[in-house]
Amino acid sequence: MRRQRLLWQITLPMVLVMVAAMAGTTWYTADALRGFFLDQTRADLKIRGGLMAKQIVPLFHDGDLSRLNTLCRRLGSQTATRITVIDHSGRVLADSMEEPARMENHAHRPEVSDALEGRIGTSIRFSHTVHQNMLYLAQPLDAGADAVAGVLRLSIPVTALDQALHSVVTKIIASAILLALLAALITLSVSRRITKPLEKMRTSAERFADGELSRTITLAHSDHASAEMADLAEAMNRMASQLNDRIRTITQQRNELEAVFTSMVEAVLVVDNNERIISLNRAAGELLAIPASAARGKPILEVLRNPDLFRFVRRTLKAGGEQQEEEIVLRDEAGGDIFFQAYGTLLGNNAGRGLGALIVLNDVTRLRRLENVRRDFVANVSHELRTPITAIKGFVETLRDGAVSCPEDAERFLAIILKHADRLNAIVEDLLTLSRIEKEGETGEIVLEPGSVAKVLHDAIETCLAQAQAKNITLALQCPEVLGATINGPLLEQAVINLVVNAIKYSAEQSEVRVTGVAMPGAIRITVQDSGIGIAREHLPRLFERFYRSDKARSRNLGGTGLGLAIVKHIIQAHDGTVRVESRPGKGTTFTIDLPA
Repeated sequence: MRRQRLLWQITLPMVLVMVAAMAGTTWYTADALRGFFLDQTRADLKIRGGLMAKQIVPLFHDGDLSRLNTLCRRLGSQTATRITVIDHSGRVLADSMEEPARMENHAHRPEVSDALEGRIGTSIRFSHTVHQNMLYLAQPLDAGADAVAGVLRLSIPVTALDQALHSVVTKIIASAILLALLAALITLSVSRRITKPLEKMRTSAERFADGELSRTITLAHSDHASAEMADLAEAMNRMASQLNDRIRTITQQRNELEAVFTSMVEAVLVVDNNERIISLNRAAGELLAIPASAARGKPILEVLRNPDLFRFVRRTLKAGGEQQEEEIVLRDEAGGDIFFQAYGTLLGNNAGRGLGALIVLNDVTRLRRLENVRRDFVANVSHELRTPITAIKGFVETLRDGAVSCPEDAERFLAIILKHADRLNAIVEDLLTLSRIEKEGETGEIVLEPGSVAKVLHDAIETCLAQAQAKNITLALQCPEVLGATINGPLLEQAVINLVVNAIKYSAEQSEVRVTGVAMPGAIRITVQDSGIGIAREHLPRLFERFYRSDKARSRNLGGTGLGLAIVKHIIQAHDGTVRVESRPGKGTTFTIDLPA
């Protein structure tokens, strides 16, 4: 539907209002004038009738109809009035313009009926005798106590009145038309003064929409713009300036982000809530073997050929804001395995509404291969190292039991050798344990069966009790006896022991280490909490790596191998669970294990 211009939206309604007002005024004036003239004419007829009645009543009573008829004709000619005398039965006795004998009974005429009842009656109607619209006024003659003897009726034509009234109405209409035209011209002029600045602002707004934000709106004095129009133009200029700055900033930021996004080595994939691809960088396009432009807008099910990656994307979208992490294996063109560490997180706007998910894939194939090499190396070498370590321990024990030339020095050296031998043996034991857990976890050899989590925690506490008592540390256990899960009891116990031993090592004397087990929605949660020295924030992400130490000197002095937390991590992963750590320096450390319920 075509929109009407503001000029006509203002002018046409104003003209219609004025025409309606003039028409109403004209009609009301004409009606008022007509009523006024008719009232004046009735009053004049009433006066005439009163004067004529004095001459007509004597002849009426005498019954001299000839003289009565002559009198009516003479008075009618003198006053330009039609005069009719009627008796009480409605019979016409005399008339100034017609022979009474030829006239019908007038008893049922409205004005005559009113007069016969003792009232002055009036009416306006067409007369078939004179063929004109006539104004009739009838008044009773010789009204007694019981009845009216007769009626005197006077009438004059209203044609002259209508003609005079028509002339007046014509002049009023002509004046109204002239005033309406004048008002329309004034309204049109005012409308143009209003719409001209708006037209300029519309043109400028179209330039703004085309990107010409540097050109401002200028209203000249000849535009006759109002203060409101000037304020609106100034506001639009400010808006254009701010939009120009923001668009320039957004464009610069977009170009910077696009450059970073394109040059990233990691594959980055962005999907919306409907699992359609919003964007992906060059690395992701090469990984998925499709052009980035061809993938945009397509469902991920059509683009992703790897079911594990597809499930990871879907799980990220349904994670409710929790960051997802998973290792995914893809096949390259040569048929080899490519290992990716996938990270997924939800995207949201300022209002907190989810817009989709961001997936980042890091190629960790080289690291994975190095880990495999190191794992194989440790598994092979550990067996070779165990025999000489046993021999060294036996030899040292023999020397300690024998006599030497310098017993004090020999004792000191042998103690040092024994200490390092024990440490080397502990490392080998941990490496073997770690290698075994990794291997069994990958091959599915670790048997998981329903068991009591409460018993596992209780046995772990009993194992660590002596070490805790040596430092006067209290071990507190809170766990319902009925708490259970699908677990491998010995492995889970070893993981809890490692965490409790760590807590004892890094806690001050006479402190407390608290172990809890609770049932959560869909999970079993185990926590080991201490109030020890804590761990700096930058060390937390790497805390579960092999041989990683947050405080190398202190860890070695306390006898740690650097493999305890790595063993915990792989044990929990073998249970399809997760382990995380929260710590602040000087505030203690909390390890949390979540196992499937």
